[in-house]
Amino acid sequence: MTCGGCSGAVTRVLNKKGGIDNIEIDMEKQRVYVTSALSSDELLETIKKAGKTCSYVGTG
Repeated sequence: MTCGGCSGAVTRVLNKKGGIDNIEIDMEKQRVYVTSALSSDELLETIKKAGKTCSYVGTG
């Protein structure tokens, strides 16, 4: 993610999914922090719908 449009797209697809408690995007580190009861696989597939490549880093 290199711009506000990219982070906005990720936020939109995650919000449409539902079951998300919190979304934080760190543009500098190019990371998305999500608080949710959904599985990491579900979250990754949802983010990919925004046209972004992604991988699971772990819990924080």
